[in-house]
Amino acid sequence: MHCRLIGIPLQDGASQLGCEMGPSALRVADLKGALEELGHDVTDIGNVTISALPDVRHPNPSVRNLPEIAAWTKLLTEVAYRESGAGMPIFMGGDHALSAGTVAGISRRAAEKGRPLFVLWLDAHTDFHTLDSTKSGNLHGLPAAYYTGRPGFDGYMPQLSHPVDPANVCMIGIRSVDPAERAALSESAVTVHDMRTIDEHGVAVLVRQFLERVHAANGMLHVSLDVDFLDPSIAPAVGTTVPGGATFREAHLVMEMLHDSGLVTSLDLVELNPFLDERGRTATLLVDLTASLMGRKVLDRPTRSY
Repeated sequence: MHCRLIGIPLQDGASQLGCEMGPSALRVADLKGALEELGHDVTDIGNVTISALPDVRHPNPSVRNLPEIAAWTKLLTEVAYRESGAGMPIFMGGDHALSAGTVAGISRRAAEKGRPLFVLWLDAHTDFHTLDSTKSGNLHGLPAAYYTGRPGFDGYMPQLSHPVDPANVCMIGIRSVDPAERAALSESAVTVHDMRTIDEHGVAVLVRQFLERVHAANGMLHVSLDVDFLDPSIAPAVGTTVPGGATFREAHLVMEMLHDSGLVTSLDLVELNPFLDERGRTATLLVDLTASLMGRKVLDRPTRSY
């Protein structure tokens, strides 16, 4: 497979600085080399950056950095659409606000191919706020609401050409949801599997059910992996830690199943904050998980010590 690495030094959606260093940390952890060892052709196109900011303001006084996020969303929609035509794009973030653009761009590509887009959202949070409902004002809490076409973004964020059907979104690992998000999700067709569901049924059952749906629909699958999907004990480099996340083996199992399915067409790696890491262990784990997604088997795993 031809992989396209795209660095997105975006930190305007988060409250804590540091995510702009995420792409560099993934490069230092040798994401490119790990993929090449698996036989993939890899091109790193470097980092993308925004330039002019739109003059947009929202009446919700909590909203922070809206011009920046609007500009990033417009840019990343274009980049995701373009790069998805040249291979499998791997978006190296950057906070989760980037997914507003990456998913929007991939959705346009899927529509051109006449295939539905599905999204596997691996995260502690649903990121289902709107500009009206957010109280923190941190816009990394909005992308899932935006790309599924929830109202309230017109005139503030770029016009969404191809919204993702909420029924095609599956969220796994959820364990922190605000009341406004919970109310919106109760009226939505989005599938939400919290950590209790994983505890009761096991993550393999949940992933397999979703993959069967994607396969039956001949869908394209975008995977959005947030560092806080993982338990903070194994992945400390994130500003939104929530205890009780996925274990090392649960996370690798998800990635291995995704590889076996052959359905994944694009990937987000988000919320890596190297400033909060311990000797690069979280960046290294993200590289290892990506390698599992791209074909590394359990018996191929290198021995590591920390």
